[in-house]
Amino acid sequence: MEVINGEGKSTNNSQLPPLPPGTVKKVVVGIIILLVGLAGITMFYTVEEQEHAAILTFGKYTDTVVESGLHFKAPYPIQQVVKLPAKRTQQIYIGYDVINGQTVAKEEEALMITGDENIVSADAVVEWRISNVRDYLYNIENPEEFLKNSAIASIRSVMGSTNLDFAITEGKTQIQSDVYEKLIKLQEIYATGIQVMDIKFQDIEPPEGEVQAAFKAVTDAREEKNTKINNAQEYMNDRLPKARGEAQALIENAEAEKKSRVLNAQGDVEKFNAIYTEYAKSPTITENRLVIETLEKILPNAKVVVTDDSGDTVKYLPLNELMNPKSTNKSSQGGEGQ
Repeated sequence: MEVINGEGKSTNNSQLPPLPPGTVKKVVVGIIILLVGLAGITMFYTVEEQEHAAILTFGKYTDTVVESGLHFKAPYPIQQVVKLPAKRTQQIYIGYDVINGQTVAKEEEALMITGDENIVSADAVVEWRISNVRDYLYNIENPEEFLKNSAIASIRSVMGSTNLDFAITEGKTQIQSDVYEKLIKLQEIYATGIQVMDIKFQDIEPPEGEVQAAFKAVTDAREEKNTKINNAQEYMNDRLPKARGEAQALIENAEAEKKSRVLNAQGDVEKFNAIYTEYAKSPTITENRLVIETLEKILPNAKVVVTDDSGDTVKYLPLNELMNPKSTNKSSQGGEGQ
């Protein structure tokens, strides 16, 4: 506000009142305390369980902290901390994407040409984690994008040397293995700091439409063929051991019969030789003995009487009584009783 005094001069009363003594000093001290406090806050940081922390000193990488918990560093801007989820397994999708739990197809990634110049659609998921924090931060500008592009390139390379028929049937496991090896080599060549844990194909099939239906029919026929082959193999595995066992049993029985007959024949030969030796000594006696023994076998209950009518008197030899004296005694005792 301007005021005119009695001399006709104006005075300006809008000037700020003078600051109290020591105010500037207090402000400077307060600013310093604030800066020190802020610096002190930036000297402490926490590393979570699944994280690794890269320490940057004046913007240059100097160390990696792998232990979880509270840590100390120089204040900002001397040192900075970059935290990465190095212990967590992450995924990237090839040929599709998952948005809010919904699967969205990406045909530009999924469609590729096989070795026999057919088109196939391949969807895969790559599981990976950070293995080297320094390489991950500084060797590749966008490591995840590089990993995805290298995975697509590896899949197209393997598919380009594989026939469609093999790819959509029994070749899925072999393709996965080949792609996995190529993907690991690419990460090693460019030192991306990424460790590829696994790659899994969700689908390898022809594009949708009539082609897919035709190939599905072929696949179903091949699966039916394989099923019948497996059933036949199972039947063979069931019957073949049994047949072998039966054949072995027949062989063993035949061997046993053979040994039995050989032993019986040898026994008969020894018996014949023994009889022949006795016959050579006494032909008549041996001949009569053999006749009697034969009659005993074929006529066990017959009474044998030997007579000789060459003379006037009939000579009688009661063989039964002589051979069974007990029956003779019984008959004589019965006669006495009478």
